[in-house]
Amino acid sequence: MISESITIPITGMSCANCAMNIERNLKKLRGVKDTNVNFAAEQASVSFDPKEVRVIDLVENIQAAGFNTPTAKVELPITGMTCANCAMNIERNLSKKVQGVVTASVNFASERATIEYLPTVTSVDEIVAAIEGAGFGAIFLDEPEEEDVEQKARRAEIADQTSKFAAGLVCTIPLFLLSMGRDFGLLGTWSHAAWVNWAFWALATPVQFYTGLDYYVGGWKSLKNRSANMDVLVALGSSVAYFYSLAVLLNPSLGSHVYFETSAMIITLIKLGKMLEARAKGRTGNAIRKLMGLRPKTATVLKNGKEVEISLTQVKVGDLVIVRPGEKIPVDGLVLEGQSAVDESMLTGESLPVDKGPGDVVVGATINTEGRLRFQATKVGKDTALAQIIRLVQEAQGSKAPIQAVADRVAAVFVPAVIAIAGFTFILWWGLGGEFVPAMIRLVAVLIIACPCAMGLATPTAIMAGTGKGAERGILFRNSEALERATKLKTIVLDKTGTITKGKPAVADIISFSSSSPVQDEGELLKLAASVERGSEHPVGRAIVDEAERRGLELFEPEEFRATGGAGVQARVNGRLVYVGRPDWFMEMGVNIDDARTDIQNLQSHGKTMMAVVVETRLAGLIAVADSLKSDSKEAVEGLRRQGLMVVMLTGDNIQTARSIGGQVHVDEIVAEVRPDEKSLKVKELQDKGRMVGMVGDGINDAPALAQADVGVAIGTGTDVAIETADVILASGNLLGVPRAIELSRATMRTVKQNLFWAFIYNIVLIPVAAGLLYPFEVLPDFLRQLHPILAAFAMAMSSITVVSNSLRLYRADIA
Repeated sequence: MISESITIPITGMSCANCAMNIERNLKKLRGVKDTNVNFAAEQASVSFDPKEVRVIDLVENIQAAGFNTPTAKVELPITGMTCANCAMNIERNLSKKVQGVVTASVNFASERATIEYLPTVTSVDEIVAAIEGAGFGAIFLDEPEEEDVEQKARRAEIADQTSKFAAGLVCTIPLFLLSMGRDFGLLGTWSHAAWVNWAFWALATPVQFYTGLDYYVGGWKSLKNRSANMDVLVALGSSVAYFYSLAVLLNPSLGSHVYFETSAMIITLIKLGKMLEARAKGRTGNAIRKLMGLRPKTATVLKNGKEVEISLTQVKVGDLVIVRPGEKIPVDGLVLEGQSAVDESMLTGESLPVDKGPGDVVVGATINTEGRLRFQATKVGKDTALAQIIRLVQEAQGSKAPIQAVADRVAAVFVPAVIAIAGFTFILWWGLGGEFVPAMIRLVAVLIIACPCAMGLATPTAIMAGTGKGAERGILFRNSEALERATKLKTIVLDKTGTITKGKPAVADIISFSSSSPVQDEGELLKLAASVERGSEHPVGRAIVDEAERRGLELFEPEEFRATGGAGVQARVNGRLVYVGRPDWFMEMGVNIDDARTDIQNLQSHGKTMMAVVVETRLAGLIAVADSLKSDSKEAVEGLRRQGLMVVMLTGDNIQTARSIGGQVHVDEIVAEVRPDEKSLKVKELQDKGRMVGMVGDGINDAPALAQADVGVAIGTGTDVAIETADVILASGNLLGVPRAIELSRATMRTVKQNLFWAFIYNIVLIPVAAGLLYPFEVLPDFLRQLHPILAAFAMAMSSITVVSNSLRLYRADIA
């Protein structure tokens, strides 16, 4: 079964129940494998089979449930069509081959195509490329509107809420003041005239059915989908107060007091809370918008020897791009000419500029600070490092952490349970007191004070803030599950080469045993060893070849090359069989290396990796290779140990060399002489001891070990951020990112637990208070014994804002 994944932005959700409704409806579609709707991020992540279900089916399903998906439209002139079938071919090609296209309509007569698409999934340049791939031309007249369609929809939603709140405020303030003034006897006898109640009705009605319209619409959508959400509670609670008051107005025999100010204040206060919540919630997604804002709009490329400024979307792989000092690098590429320093802090979190010259890789969206660079574009569009980082952050923010399952289970039954409690409260107090109005007031208070939103926002807002903060520091979590698991780690395993050390070993010593050696001098020794290692990809082998090339030695072409699982290599060089490998390997083979044992132990004690060179069956000499420590390795290990983690170093080196390196950085445990294919087994051994293990490596040679670990952390290089086997990617390549990632994950999960505690305690404590649990305790103030629905509405509005605001504190967290 073919599987594709798509992220669809959604507007119109009011609580976690809405997200669950959308999930439930999407899963009913044939071909949908999995779906996850994130209320806080306001997006749906869907895995589906494109052969069975189309993007338009997903969009229509969401819209049928009563929600919206922000889309963009573009109109393109088409060339090359000869008949109506051509138009149909283009439509079919766009619908099948461009994932984010919702609808495509091509008019043969006017030679124009109108395409509706999801801008979060595809772009105009991909649409144009698909049309050209079908054998037609598309005239790209202007660059499409740069406005983020999703953000535009969010702003429109906030603007709509703001205008409705303003209208509600205009009516509610005078209504509340007049009503309270009358109740406290401050307005005189005129305020008890019959027309005053009608004036109250006139002020309350716009609030009920304009400001509160969203709650009726949202409640109807929810009930239509056979569930109940927050809108149902608000609509029900405010309607009880409003329609009771209207009944009193029409039939005075039912009572003398109206509660229009109560219904109006409930709606206005909750609308204020939702408006502030939406604005605060939007700030949790600032990280992605900042990343998207890093992209320059244009690029300067060489065309026929002339510099031409074109749209970023028109840059192709292979184009020669010019970047002047102070300009942003538009796409990823390889420097051909020029010297400069590039500020990569926006992607890696590292403040120091990185020197760049011919042969170096540059990353799109970074800033060229000094010289003029000419480079060849190697990655454009969705393939750039920035696009991959944005995708990773979006996926992480859209995923669900395991801890959220508890809140989801409660949210599924929360609203029906609250309605039942409210009904029981009404019956109980009417039965005990015999008075309708006090029982009604408590019913309304219970309905209004209950807040499923806080529970729905507790986890995702913290995850969004945490992953966003991580992206700012070059720490990329693949999903929220990895972020949660990182807090439970007890052991961190660090691969030595490329993680603790720079991964660029160099030849430090060459010892030729001239008297008994089958080679004349160290030059011939190095030449033979380097000739064998030409066929090797091991860092030590490359170091030997580099040293030979640096000395200008002319190497032989190896024949019958063979590598032996991390122990050594062999090949026939210039007619002689030459072996290069670890001393232990030769001892296993029965080769006598006793004469070299003192030199081997001496050099290994200084942290050098020893390679013996054997020609036929005789020891020719030794080559010592040293790999210097990264400047931040010792500090990173100390940081991990301060966090209470056990640090293990994993290396293929012998134990003496490993102890030398391990002693310099103060690791807790050393596992030496491990072959590449054994790394994952060593991680499993640690796990079998009951430890939660994090593995840190380069993501390439260590892929099996990263996959085996509970959390795999890959040291990236700024450009390599799509390492599939890693759960966490450090884009900066800085080992200090490991303790930072642990610290950030702990801070995030601490915030999640605080949010969940607040959300649950709020409902557990205040729902009984609203139901009248404290009424018998006369020593308590009346506002607690008889909680007014207006206070309930205020508390309900503040609960969600408190949760979101607490999550936003993560952006200010000091992650050293």
